[in-house]
Amino acid sequence: MMDDPDIRKVLFSEETLKQKVTELGRRISEDYRDKELVLIAVLKGSMYFFADLTRAIDIPIGVDMISIGNIPDTTSQTGIVRITKDLDLSITGKHVLVIEDIIRTGLTTAYLIQNLGARKPIDIRVCTLLYNPDRMLINIPIAYYGFEVKESWLVGYGMDVGEKWRNLPFIGELEHR
Repeated sequence: MMDDPDIRKVLFSEETLKQKVTELGRRISEDYRDKELVLIAVLKGSMYFFADLTRAIDIPIGVDMISIGNIPDTTSQTGIVRITKDLDLSITGKHVLVIEDIIRTGLTTAYLIQNLGARKPIDIRVCTLLYNPDRMLINIPIAYYGFEVKESWLVGYGMDVGEKWRNLPFIGELEHR
């Protein structure tokens, strides 16, 4: 397993991920048919999910990416982040779907939604591959999610440990560190 990063078990196989992404793409296509939709990837974690999801959507869409950087010792408690790569597309007057890899507390995503909301889109909703409802601290508009997860260290399909293992084609749970 590519010099195994201490993976305890595979939570979601490559095939399981493909099936879920196809299902989400179909639902998004139905919900946004005849609407101007922009999908925004939150980098880096969502990049594999985002690429696969955009190909599973069969309506015209705009795609863009935003990158956020954590502020050491504050982001996990406050959700305050800094935008390190901003959007290139205008989202004014458009429907926006923010694509995340995983939502735990919701604080960072809530900050991002607030920032994007100032740009006057019609609406902003969220699609996340993984969702941990037990850790949610703030209500955010999650319109689509792939799987519920519990507290664990995950790696693969965009998620990393020390900027490694994002490229695994599955999502694995790591041994506790």
